[in-house]
Amino acid sequence: MSQETKICQNCKASFIIDASDFDFYNKIKVPPPTFCPECRLIRRFIWRNERNLYKRKCDLCKKSILSIYSPATSLTVYCQSCWWSDKWDPMNYGSEYNFNQPFFEQLKRILQEIPIPALWGFNNINCDYANYIAYNKNVYFSFSITSCEDIYYSTSLDKSLSCFDCDFLIDSQFCYENINSAKNFQSLFLVNSRECINSAFLFDCHNCQNCFMSSNLRNKHYIFRNKQYSKEEYLQKIKEINFGSFVFTKGLLEEFYNLKQKSLHKFANIIRSSNVTGDDVYESKNAKYCFKVRDVEDIKYCWRIPNKFRDAYDVSGAMGSELVYEGSVAANYNYMVKFYSQYKDSKYSDYCILGSNSSNLFGCIGLRNKQYCILNKQYTKESFDKLRTKIIEHMNKMPYIDKKGRFYKYGEFFPPELLPFAYNETIAQEYFPLTKEKALEQGYKWKDPEERNIKPDLKTNELPDHIKDVSDDIIGKIIQCQHAKIKEDGTLEMNCNEQCTTAFKIIPQELQYYKRMNLPLPRLCPNCRHYQRLKQRNPLKLWHRKCQCGGEKSENGVYKNTTNHPHHGPNHCPNEFETSYAPDRPEIVYCEQCYNNEVV
Repeated sequence: MSQETKICQNCKASFIIDASDFDFYNKIKVPPPTFCPECRLIRRFIWRNERNLYKRKCDLCKKSILSIYSPATSLTVYCQSCWWSDKWDPMNYGSEYNFNQPFFEQLKRILQEIPIPALWGFNNINCDYANYIAYNKNVYFSFSITSCEDIYYSTSLDKSLSCFDCDFLIDSQFCYENINSAKNFQSLFLVNSRECINSAFLFDCHNCQNCFMSSNLRNKHYIFRNKQYSKEEYLQKIKEINFGSFVFTKGLLEEFYNLKQKSLHKFANIIRSSNVTGDDVYESKNAKYCFKVRDVEDIKYCWRIPNKFRDAYDVSGAMGSELVYEGSVAANYNYMVKFYSQYKDSKYSDYCILGSNSSNLFGCIGLRNKQYCILNKQYTKESFDKLRTKIIEHMNKMPYIDKKGRFYKYGEFFPPELLPFAYNETIAQEYFPLTKEKALEQGYKWKDPEERNIKPDLKTNELPDHIKDVSDDIIGKIIQCQHAKIKEDGTLEMNCNEQCTTAFKIIPQELQYYKRMNLPLPRLCPNCRHYQRLKQRNPLKLWHRKCQCGGEKSENGVYKNTTNHPHHGPNHCPNEFETSYAPDRPEIVYCEQCYNNEVV
């Protein structure tokens, strides 16, 4: 089928379905989407509450637990050990299919009644304060972590060791505040950098060692503020940097921000890949409109895929799968699975949530090691196949219609009314922020901040400036978040829109790390620190732009080229591209040819 333009039934914008898209939809036997790519992404993100944790009791063993589900919800929530145990049977919540009621109404009934796990994770050791994690040891207040050890206050890390306050980091050790980076060792405040050792405050640097406050470096040693020094000179200069002082480090962060604004920015962070569009794409082939993916092939509209993904569309947070479509939330090692969330190691299934090691399921929740089930009820293969066909026909004849009038036939992801979270509890609020009024207007739930009434033991201005002056008695004390407001009664209230917890504590492992790395105590709670890192990452959108190389310098005159660019000489570069840098951004964005002439 040739290219076709459609109108999104959600935002009413036009979007294109091209011939290769139709080929994929035909291969997995689904109709083309009626939501545009961005609305589909948001629709998946509202199922992903990463970091809003609540204290509650397990509804089975009654132990106190942390959960991503607020106690105010009517859901039945089990701790992970109870949920994965044989103490209950998810088949007890099954029912016959009712052809007088839309499919999603019936699925919603099961979701409201069946026990769900407080957190989602598997094959972890000592990781009780973390979510969406797998194959880890010693992970604390971190989210979307795989195959790591000793990770604290971080998001989206893979195969890393002993890292604090990092986001989207791969194969790294002893790193602090590394963002969109890979294969770094003992380095602080690195952005879009890889294979760097003993370095600090680097932007877009590769294979560098002992470098400080520099950008656009390749294969360099002993660079200090973008100038070359001898080893002895560099070591002397680095001794003068007072890393352990909060005030001094704050000044360095301001300098680093200005450095990034004046540095060259490649149109996209695409490494060892071919025929791809998006950003932060590593070692991949034929990946379109993808972000934060690695080792993927023939995929489109995907996000946060760390490895081994083939032939897939519209998946957010998964690995090791093939022929999958419209999946969300830690859904690993699936084959021919469509419309799913928290569903792993399974195949030939549609509309499944919270399950594993199963095949040939339709509209099931919480099932493990099952096959040929519909709405958590067992069938023979023959009866399953016949009923599945009839249900798809019924979904098209009697579609679910949400309260905003959007139609959900077979081929649509779960409607928001099934959602167990408020919009602002999910990462949709991080990447596509809405006001409360806009969220409610668009048919989402909203959760107002809870009254905390926390009285801090220490105010922000009472913390020692230097880490060397911090004693062990800081451990366990309640520290005011710098973004929190102190009320007249001495308690704290949220004073920002960054999921601020108003206060935080320093744990023993954390203090030990700060002292070893010579880093000052933080002044912000972990959530607010996360939002500061989020501001340094590009949005999950693409704009069509022209290269900003004006011939001999950047078109804004800030950057002067260091060499001739043969493909355009003294004239403005004619190249165009798709980039996650919006046209109104101040950064200097070059095409790959101009960028390589200057940097590589």
